[in-house]
Amino acid sequence: MILQSKHETGAGRDESALANRLDSIFTTALRERRIVGAVAVVASHGKVIYRRAHGWAERETQRPMHEDTLFRLASVTKPIVTLAVLRLAADGKLQLDDHVSRWLPDFTPRLPDGSQPPLTLHQLLTHTAGLSYGLLEGPGSEYDLLGISDGIDRVDFSLEENLRRVAGASLVFAPGSAWRYSLALDVLGAVIERVTGAPLADAIAQLVTGPLGMHDTGFVSDEPTRFAVPYADGAPEPVKMTENVSVPLPEGHGVAVRFAPSRAFEPTAYPSGGAGMYGSADDVLRVLEAVRDGKSFLPDALRAAMYVDHTPPGTETRGPGWGFGYGAAVLNDPVLAGSPQSAGTLQWGGVYGHSWFIDATRGLTVLLLTNTAYEGMSGALTLEVRDAVYGD
Repeated sequence: MILQSKHETGAGRDESALANRLDSIFTTALRERRIVGAVAVVASHGKVIYRRAHGWAERETQRPMHEDTLFRLASVTKPIVTLAVLRLAADGKLQLDDHVSRWLPDFTPRLPDGSQPPLTLHQLLTHTAGLSYGLLEGPGSEYDLLGISDGIDRVDFSLEENLRRVAGASLVFAPGSAWRYSLALDVLGAVIERVTGAPLADAIAQLVTGPLGMHDTGFVSDEPTRFAVPYADGAPEPVKMTENVSVPLPEGHGVAVRFAPSRAFEPTAYPSGGAGMYGSADDVLRVLEAVRDGKSFLPDALRAAMYVDHTPPGTETRGPGWGFGYGAAVLNDPVLAGSPQSAGTLQWGGVYGHSWFIDATRGLTVLLLTNTAYEGMSGALTLEVRDAVYGD
């Protein structure tokens, strides 16, 4: 699944027009100091038609962004770990309707009434298990009081200890009855370790990154000079992140993400299956293309299940018209969502400043990696890039 850039072979007028639109968008975003740097890639039916770096990997030293710059992926980790779970299902090593307690006997969280309903791997994949994130629960919540890590900060305990704390917090709803973005993929990381008998980093390499030729992706790197320095939204310009800094989410309500940029270089940091990986744009594109058209990577039925909305009726994940499949939100109603994307489009991102979507109906895969939170995840830039791809 090697993707070739049409810019190397002579782009047609459509590709040139797309490049002009996208270049203009990034020029404006940089001039307005909404982002520090970015790498954007657009592929059409597996052929790269736009792949360019913009701005700075490190503003203070004027180190330019490059196409192969490495990024802390945050929740772009999730589709990688999702593919690993689905590979294990395809190989008959686990079943998606397995109870989590089959693999993690001590992970049996309770509802507020004290009952202990079973959780399934399917519910973890779809964030319908009743778990949550500390960043969503806020100060004074059980997640806060138990010291639960969201997998982005630096802590001095293991994955097993973090899951023990998660299991000690009450489920926020009965499994299968609602949707809440959560630490479910961290739990699945522990399941992967139990099923394979290997540390998560080794299992992911065997199941996903190795087979897909992703040589620039992992959990802990020894190449810090290749990384984009992370920044947080600020005025008059983004602010360089410090260690374990809390950055309020745009939605407000006193909720913030606690970032620890050094985590990507710390061998003792536990591997977070929901937020702990790093990688390059080319490597992430390989993952997204495996989701879009990876016939040799996943059986058709499992790949098709990624595009099915598995949430209860009435759920809104990214707003009206959006449900959730495996690994990402799925667009049910483009009109309701006010989007030019096709029904069935998958989309998600990451809090370090990333966004991606797959419009399989039109053969489009679009990836935006930035070093600016949260503009690159949920700011105006994401909509500008989306609309430019569709010709608006």
